Amino acid sequence: MRILLIASNRHNKLMSRMDARPMPIGLAYVSAYIDRERHTVRTLDLMFSGDEYLEDVSGLLEEFKPDVVGISMRNLSNHSYVDPQWQLPITKAVINKVREHSEATVICGGPAFSILPRECFNYVEPDFGIVGDAGEAFSELIDRLEIGEPSYRDLPGLVYRDNGLTVTNEGRCVSTFDRTPDLTQLDIETYNKAGFGVGILTKLGGFYYPTSPNSFDDHKSAWRIIRPISEVIEEIMYMEKTYGLRKAFFIDNCFNVPIDHAKDLCRALIQSNVKLHWNTCLAPFGCDDELLSLMKEAGCALVLMGNSGGDVHSGVDVVDMEENLRETCLMCQKWGLHYTISQRFGAPGETKQTVDNKLEFLKNLNPALVNLRVGVSLMPGTPEARTALSEGIITAESDLICPTFYIDPEVKPWLLEYLAAEVADNPRWNLF
Repeated sequence: MRILLIASNRHNKLMSRMDARPMPIGLAYVSAYIDRERHTVRTLDLMFSGDEYLEDVSGLLEEFKPDVVGISMRNLSNHSYVDPQWQLPITKAVINKVREHSEATVICGGPAFSILPRECFNYVEPDFGIVGDAGEAFSELIDRLEIGEPSYRDLPGLVYRDNGLTVTNEGRCVSTFDRTPDLTQLDIETYNKAGFGVGILTKLGGFYYPTSPNSFDDHKSAWRIIRPISEVIEEIMYMEKTYGLRKAFFIDNCFNVPIDHAKDLCRALIQSNVKLHWNTCLAPFGCDDELLSLMKEAGCALVLMGNSGGDVHSGVDVVDMEENLRETCLMCQKWGLHYTISQRFGAPGETKQTVDNKLEFLKNLNPALVNLRVGVSLMPGTPEARTALSEGIITAESDLICPTFYIDPEVKPWLLEYLAAEVADNPRWNLF
């Protein structure tokens, strides 16, 4: 069969300020698992298409005439209160264009789809949806669809229609990520120059962000996948040789957790002698001087610091979180590592005093960029979503398919204007 894979993400800015064009690495892994002896594969990445992206879709549909179209949905939105951008209408428009030009079976997946699969399925109206890491699952599904057996109905995490009803199979698809992602049809040269660089997977965490080292009682069980360091180095060297890779973003929820793995990866990078400038995400705790010195020597240019906490009702000690963050930032400054900080304002329990405390805390640091996040972008299953339900802001978590924010009523009337004034006085601060 002819398989067309489409990366529908078109959000190309971080906080509407920094270029951040993430390569569709998940779709590249999906492509890698497709049997090339049975199927022909084309990939369309809409990141660089401009306003005429639907014309690009139409043109390739007419030229390639796919039997199956797989669509990756990276984000539900850009999570910005100041400039909210909803992603799903773009995906729906792409699927409508597929329906106009083709009889192809449409399969959706990706991180956004997996957050609210039933709601996303009913909104964008594909033929099938896949929940979870879809590399092997997508390949299995199209093989079954090609020959008509065995039935697809037993696949974990599959979403489909049966007699007009939306059916969601239990479980999630999982992947071993044991193949090199297929980058042959992506514009690697442009990604090499744009945003944070080409994405390279090191490890993927569970579906939550840790707030302290103690949140990982068992480091192994906290991660969906930890790639062997030898595989990561091999991929970097291949990318350097094949595409002239000079800049990369290590896809990692918390690069420094567990710390021994982070140090071993840095040592392997140093020993490999690759000339790579890389960025990654760092948890604001659990670092030491040895790790940060190794990161600097290994070519780390920028770390994105996780949310610094400080929410009154988050279940995390505010003072401890701020002290952990301050210590980590000072170590970054000591070793010459640039860093960014994201701090949210307006979570349940926020007051004028806690807002001022956070601002004063940020003014005593020297980050490359500070992102002031207005409100909490609500996600299903979170304490903030439960608060929004109890206060009648949403009627059900299914409402969160659209950009929805919580701001504590005590600070909501003045918070945006107050933070905007602070941003005006601090050139490296950005309002999000």
